[in-house]
Amino acid sequence: MEKKITSALISVYHKEGLDEVVRLLDRLGVTLYSTGGTQRFIAGKGIPVRPVEELTSYPSILGGRVKTLHPKVFGGILGRRERDDDRQEMQQYDIPAIDLVVVDLYPFEETVASGASEEEIIEKIDIGGISLIRAAAKNYRDVLIISHKGQYDALLEILRNGGTTTLEQRRRFAAEAFAVSSHYDTSIFTWFNEREQLPAFRMSIAKGRQLRYGENPHQQAFFFGDFEAWFDQLHGKEISYNNLLDIDAAEGLVAEFEETVFAIFKHNNACGAALRPSLLEAWTAALAGDPVSAFGGILATNREVDEATALEMNKLFFEVVIAPSYTPKALEILKTKKNRIILVRKNTAFAPRLVRTALNGVLWQDRDTATETREQLRTVTLRQPTDNEVEDMLFANILVKHSKSNAIVLVKDRQLIGHGIGQTSRIDALHQAVEKARRMGFDTRGAVMASDAFFPFADSVEKAYEAGITAVIQPGGSIRDQDSIDFCDEHNMAMVFTGIRHFRH
Repeated sequence: MEKKITSALISVYHKEGLDEVVRLLDRLGVTLYSTGGTQRFIAGKGIPVRPVEELTSYPSILGGRVKTLHPKVFGGILGRRERDDDRQEMQQYDIPAIDLVVVDLYPFEETVASGASEEEIIEKIDIGGISLIRAAAKNYRDVLIISHKGQYDALLEILRNGGTTTLEQRRRFAAEAFAVSSHYDTSIFTWFNEREQLPAFRMSIAKGRQLRYGENPHQQAFFFGDFEAWFDQLHGKEISYNNLLDIDAAEGLVAEFEETVFAIFKHNNACGAALRPSLLEAWTAALAGDPVSAFGGILATNREVDEATALEMNKLFFEVVIAPSYTPKALEILKTKKNRIILVRKNTAFAPRLVRTALNGVLWQDRDTATETREQLRTVTLRQPTDNEVEDMLFANILVKHSKSNAIVLVKDRQLIGHGIGQTSRIDALHQAVEKARRMGFDTRGAVMASDAFFPFADSVEKAYEAGITAVIQPGGSIRDQDSIDFCDEHNMAMVFTGIRHFRH
């Protein structure tokens, strides 16, 4: 069912791109109605436009809070053209039909993000605009709704082809309009609920993209989020579902450090990580942690990638590299692999809360932002840890925080040398960590051990002692903590409690 646009209501906050739209509407002989600043903008182009006040015979009131909320406006939008009774009422009350509504909304989210006052934020809650959008979208059988400036190009194409729309087009624009209105309302609720903490959950993400597939090729997948706010992609193939999960995990770890760090991630866990004075040294040490698992991994650092490091990195097949910048020569080297994804980090400001699905519902929690410092460590053994052991324990504690539970991490000289991850028992995680470290050629004597949760028995520190581990960092809190403390005291091991568990399921 085709409809020709003969009249339009235009009321927008953002005027960018509107110039060509109104010129084409005028060229097609479309009657234009508008409000306030938009009406002045159109008139300033020399284009005939009728103020809404002329249509309603009622002025804008309350400082502009009420302009379009009137039966002659909403009747013109909601009137069903195919119904005799609607047409008769519109004729009786002199209500002109409106075929096109071009409306956007006050910038509520931007105002909140700017740190504005509560009064300023409240004034950016749109009433008339959201009502116009919903009304036009509801009556998509007769009305085309343009609800944001990103749709202007599509509107221009319609106008250049004579200004006639199909039912399919109008329904599509209506769906987009309800996406706009639901996102807007969710943003407002979220702002209110930061303080009120109602037991209700709302979430809306305005941007999204379809991915090649999900975790496996037979699964369809989408990413709803603003990837471009985080990264510039300089090279490589399309980002995959699994890439995104690993990128998120890698960024979470790298963001913890101010010192030069290099991390290699595989399946959401670091298989290599090291702190070193130079980037090349950090890369070399991180790769040595597990060069086998590093194959096809995600590489992340917090320093500019230089030529020397790029030359070494280029010897390994990897999927993604993330850094704040690259020297021109380093970039030239890394681009030699056609599909390699090269990302420039722009942002590491994670949202304060995490959301995931379970049982067709939603789990919501605060992000684990706790990072223990030297001052927070409580030595519970007779022997105090050395300065080097403390440095290694703090590094290991961050690594274990970003590893899948149950997790044990072994660190020596600020280098990840072994870990046990995703195990169903803590002692199994430790066995895995020690065995892996030795398989990679590391001497575990003098290493430190981090655990993401307490030891229910002393068997873990006993195994650690057998492996030559000299210091242990753990949350503490087991009813049998003293068994582990006693063993450490008897064998000259140091152990510190953090008081904070770091499960990552």
